Amino acid sequence: MNPRRFLAVARRIAEGFRRDRRSLALLIVAPVVITALLGWVLRDQAAASTRLVIANPAGAVGAQIETNLRDAVSGVDPKYGLTITSDAPTSDADARGLIRNGEADVALVLPSDIPAALQGGSLSLTVITAGTDPLSDGPRIAAVGALLQAAAKTFAPPGAAAVTPQITRETVYLSPDADQLDVLAPVFLGLFAYFFVYILTGVSFLRERVGGTLERLLATPVTRAEIVIGYSLGFSLFAAIQVLVLTLFVLGHVDIPAIGPIGAWTLGLNVQTAGSPLVAFIVALLLAVGAVNLGIFLSTFARTELQIVQFIPLVIVPQGLLGGVFWPVDRLPAALQALAQIMPVKWAVDALREVMLKGADLGSSAVQADLLVLVGLALLFVVLGAATIKREVA
Repeated sequence: MNPRRFLAVARRIAEGFRRDRRSLALLIVAPVVITALLGWVLRDQAAASTRLVIANPAGAVGAQIETNLRDAVSGVDPKYGLTITSDAPTSDADARGLIRNGEADVALVLPSDIPAALQGGSLSLTVITAGTDPLSDGPRIAAVGALLQAAAKTFAPPGAAAVTPQITRETVYLSPDADQLDVLAPVFLGLFAYFFVYILTGVSFLRERVGGTLERLLATPVTRAEIVIGYSLGFSLFAAIQVLVLTLFVLGHVDIPAIGPIGAWTLGLNVQTAGSPLVAFIVALLLAVGAVNLGIFLSTFARTELQIVQFIPLVIVPQGLLGGVFWPVDRLPAALQALAQIMPVKWAVDALREVMLKGADLGSSAVQADLLVLVGLALLFVVLGAATIKREVA
């Protein structure tokens, strides 16, 4: 082994980076930007809050317990951010409606026959959460538990033995046993489709430019907007195939029987969706079309395939951090909440969660608003792509 030869190869790589100032800058700046962004999100997140509604189907008998629970809030650790709403539902269904409408985070339902429930020294209560975010539901259930512990001494009549609250957990949307995969499936479908379609389009369009195809098209009567729209439609066809495959993999499954020494296994995640798989596919497809146009736009600033990849920490990763993928957008610092509003992944994940977790369809105003924003962002990148092509070729 000759040291001079491998040192010459190493020197060639170093010289290449020295001449490519953009790559060198991204190598230094991108990790710092992403780390700073993550630190900002983790350190300055808004404190968690739990809006509790108490449903009292027992009428006057349960009114005293409800009052005692409201009085006991002051004894709950402030870290839970527990507040009891002024709503006064009288049934399980009304309490679920408040959670469904976003007016409460968790409901505590008193038994309809409290004297019978108190027999044996226990009080059976039902705690209802949305069930769409186990990571948030855990602290909220803990907050309710802390409240019950603070108020436990007031449940029994004077002179009677202490009462132990017994909690039964229920959910509005998913099963109480839903795991993280059920909850993160919309994220997989949205973020991964966006990421891989961006890579496919960015690299492919760059090759069109480097190969001279784009320049020859610009010499024809075809306008720049027509070129971008044509490329967008062409790439979107393959993006649709990619999204279809990903959707089928996430929602479907195929049981593969054992073959020789290889045991039986399942292909696909078999995630259950509360809404239509077709609507989920439409949402993911619109997001992918936006990724196509984003790839076309950003590829005009790249000269090599490596530079296409270098945009990932600056364009894709922030959408994963701020788009509601790992934590709710409303818990981000105010400045980052505003930034999240222009990120396509945020709107797609919102729509996919509405469809897959809550069973919404195209008639839902929330889904319609999300789709409208996704269409608007896709059209915006068409305009930006056309303008950028003009600037680069000129």
